[in-house]
Amino acid sequence: MDRRQFLSSASASALGAAGMLGLSSFSKADAIEESSNRFTMNFAPHFGMFRNSAGRDLLSQLRFAAEHGFTAWEDNGMKSRSVEEQKQIAREMEKLDMKMGVISALRGTWSGVTFAGTDKAAHDAVLNAMKESIEVAKRVNTKYLTVVPGLADPKLPEGYQTANCIELLKRCCDILEPHGLMMVLEPLNHKTNHPGTFLVGSPQAYQICRAVDHPSCKILFDIYHQQITEGNLIVNIDSCWEEIGYFQCGDNPGRKEPGTGEIHYKNVFQHIQNKGFTGIMGMEHGNAQKGIEGEEALIQAYREHDPSPAAQQTS
Repeated sequence: MDRRQFLSSASASALGAAGMLGLSSFSKADAIEESSNRFTMNFAPHFGMFRNSAGRDLLSQLRFAAEHGFTAWEDNGMKSRSVEEQKQIAREMEKLDMKMGVISALRGTWSGVTFAGTDKAAHDAVLNAMKESIEVAKRVNTKYLTVVPGLADPKLPEGYQTANCIELLKRCCDILEPHGLMMVLEPLNHKTNHPGTFLVGSPQAYQICRAVDHPSCKILFDIYHQQITEGNLIVNIDSCWEEIGYFQCGDNPGRKEPGTGEIHYKNVFQHIQNKGFTGIMGMEHGNAQKGIEGEEALIQAYREHDPSPAAQQTS
């Protein structure tokens, strides 16, 4: 075991012990003192990504991430957690000076709902889910709500489906706007992971967001999905830049960390950085290798792909 591995393992053991003892009094300085550099980009891991190094305790996983330079986090399952757990996560992230990224607004709802259809009960379920998300978002200090507009409705021509989706999204904006919250619409690829979904491409998402014309409705540009659906990543990012509110990443094939597939993430991240993006890049993928070694490899991959701040400029 080399020095870096020893320090990482020792740090993980200490954090795990702290979690088992229920200690959550680490200060911001304590949590990031060991880290030589915070990442330039706000990369956001998720719970479970570092469980071998940090243990199963959620707060220990947050501390481990902060210690290794991560400045953001995301949790699709946040709405399913207890109120007390949500509060604990929010308090710990505040201590660690970490930003909360997306939570899923339609957790447990979207797979059985389509924004593109005319089913009033389905639309009411979406609106209720939006209302339920407001207090959770406030509690965990996030402004971002992932929204997947569900399945396509094969009974309707595409134009009618698009109009139905736009109308429902406008009603969602009416709910979210007073609270300063933002839906980020996520196109999903239908070639590998999500056959039958309505929203699949960045041009389609751009068209819908332009029609909704509201700051509470933007695009979640998941680089993994869009590589599969359309490729031409940098050109498409530029084309819908004004409507992008959030990014996620994962390499293809395999949906693992950058450097494990075909996407030239060093160039893509740098391009996004150069355009002046200061938001969150969600790490919406798995680990290519198992165990502590895999988690160390993942951290190293992000070190190698973190864009240079020297190249940053407003575009």
